[in-house]
Amino acid sequence: MLLASLGTLGPFSIDTYLPAFAGIASALGATPVQMQQTLSAYLLGFALMNLFHGALSDALGRRPVVLAGVAMFTLTSLGCALTDHIGWLIALRALQGMSTGAGMVVSRAVIRDVYPPEQAQKMMSQVTIFFGIAPAIAPMVGGWLFVHSDWRAVFFFLTLVGCAIWLGVWRSLPETLPPTRRQPLSVADLWRGYRELGRDRRFWLLALASGVPFNGMFLYVLGAPSFLGELMGLRPEQYFWFFLSTIAGIMVGAVASGRMAGRIAPRRQIRWGFVIMALACGLNVAGNLLLPLHPLWAFPPILLYSLGWAVLVPVVTLMVLDLAPARRGMASSLQATVGSLANALVAGVLTPLVMHSALALSLASAGLMLIGLLAWLWQGRLVRQSTLPEPRAARPGETVEVDAPLP
Repeated sequence: MLLASLGTLGPFSIDTYLPAFAGIASALGATPVQMQQTLSAYLLGFALMNLFHGALSDALGRRPVVLAGVAMFTLTSLGCALTDHIGWLIALRALQGMSTGAGMVVSRAVIRDVYPPEQAQKMMSQVTIFFGIAPAIAPMVGGWLFVHSDWRAVFFFLTLVGCAIWLGVWRSLPETLPPTRRQPLSVADLWRGYRELGRDRRFWLLALASGVPFNGMFLYVLGAPSFLGELMGLRPEQYFWFFLSTIAGIMVGAVASGRMAGRIAPRRQIRWGFVIMALACGLNVAGNLLLPLHPLWAFPPILLYSLGWAVLVPVVTLMVLDLAPARRGMASSLQATVGSLANALVAGVLTPLVMHSALALSLASAGLMLIGLLAWLWQGRLVRQSTLPEPRAARPGETVEVDAPLP
């Protein structure tokens, strides 16, 4: 529960304050552009510091980095609740974004520090359940607080959440990285580590395979007002059914992933996840081409897609961490950065282009899934090439047959 809370703090704090946008703008006299900057500043700070949380935890230990990150989140949430100027709110949201990544990045490294692969997969699957639930529940919590109090109540609530998590970490999270396994904290050493990991093509392909397909589901969440309201004609109180289907898919997929641990080969499990997502995309595109838009057939493919993503992502995440056993924090940081950049591009560029057309949304979702699938197939080819036997040199007068490359 504690690691799941750390992992979901970032997305939860993004979505909780979204229903209060209008109230904040009215109270602080902010323009729509300035309100958008409160979100952009958060995402920028989140992506920037993701590069360093893991590396700092590799050098200083997991516990101090998490405690410092959650403490900063708590203080900045309180500052957001007390501010009376939109400029300060933008600055505080940037600091808040810089702090929340610590929980998500370091919690992944903690799981792999403590558990062997099979148990780590089960634990990562449980964390995935909360990661899927948080973005869907957060707007409902924020909306309720805004309606029954005001926008400041949202940030006071986040302050209380930060305090609870900080106390939980202080009392219950042991240090999982002993001093003998820590890395030197110097610019040269950090640069060397980033350079070595950055040269590993498998790392980038695995990061794309896990991070990009998530956005095939996420763009529907981002475009929910247009997709559900404009295109389907649903009332805001009916949006719940869409979020419920997404949550259900993630929960079922994550539970299935945990049960598969140790029973099914990891690569086969990942293939199943992509097969499920590909089937969901095919049904989604076909439905938009052949049928009038309706929740009864439009929601199930999104549920199925979420299920497929949740089946594969715990396994791919563990593969990324195991590429650098001595620098799992750094590997987690870079993976989170790739995912954050993909989320930012989808949120800022792709979603506004496609959210007014159900067919365009389905095609964009299929395209994002395809990028992840191609990345996975490419890294598999690299693995097969690296495991081919070296040809034996021929002795005088002898002909040696060389195995053909694997397809």
